[in-house]
Amino acid sequence: MTKIKRAIALGFFDGLHLGHAALLNRTKERAEQEGATPSVMTFDVHPDTLVFGKEVPLINSALGREDIIRREFGINNVFFLHFNQHLMRMPWRDFLDSILAELNICWIVVGHDFCFGYRGEGTPEKLRDYCEEHGIGCDVIPAVKLDGRIVSSTYIRDLLLNGDMEQANRYLGHPHTLADTVRSGYHLGAKLGTPTINMVFPEGVLVPKHGVYATKVYLEDGSSYMAVTNVGVRPTVSEQNKVSVESHLLDYSGNLYGRQARVDFYHFLREEVRFESFEALSRQIKKDAEAARTYFAGNGE
Repeated sequence: MTKIKRAIALGFFDGLHLGHAALLNRTKERAEQEGATPSVMTFDVHPDTLVFGKEVPLINSALGREDIIRREFGINNVFFLHFNQHLMRMPWRDFLDSILAELNICWIVVGHDFCFGYRGEGTPEKLRDYCEEHGIGCDVIPAVKLDGRIVSSTYIRDLLLNGDMEQANRYLGHPHTLADTVRSGYHLGAKLGTPTINMVFPEGVLVPKHGVYATKVYLEDGSSYMAVTNVGVRPTVSEQNKVSVESHLLDYSGNLYGRQARVDFYHFLREEVRFESFEALSRQIKKDAEAARTYFAGNGE
């Protein structure tokens, strides 16, 4: 059986920002040129977690990254390597030998700062030489800049923590997103006349600044709704201090418990506050809904 020939992008791709987009788009170009299948190889956990023993709050979960790669870039072949001690200690040549044998690669695309193999000894320069030895194409994509600043996942994480969603989205090149199964909550929204869906950020994924956002919610059937989303601990209705993502879908009625949904974040509307009554909270949600409508109307939605 003939193996599928692949042009493959290597990297972690947290957030899938403009820099990653340059890399993935080049991979698609090379695949078309070579009659190959565009593919992505990435890792399930951030290498820094093992290499430096520090948790990196991620912009997206592994499943979230795969969803964006498929949806935004149309690349359906996404391979996840489990980053463990064995992989961390693998000499860089052995790493390349193993993926070459496994995936029938004709072209490799990486970013300017991509390092791999034991102690990060595999550099873009060494990768270029290796590919030349093995008759494989290689592209190293230079840093992408916006407003004179290099686009990086680190900078985008800072923007999200500050609630600067519009700037984060500019550097991402698409809305910041959360996909999850809708969970059963307090059902208070329905009683207040503002039905909501409840979701959570996966473990290890960065929680943006607590507060209320103008968002869009996409459902399994492809439909989408303007929404108001509260990220935080819901101080008016809960004493648990547990972060949740609660979205009030505008112009929607129905039960979505147990269904998949995606929230795209656009604009920070206000801080999260505790209200003296459920009625006051309900009134504020209606004001937030109007603010969201105004925001989207002003942005051509």
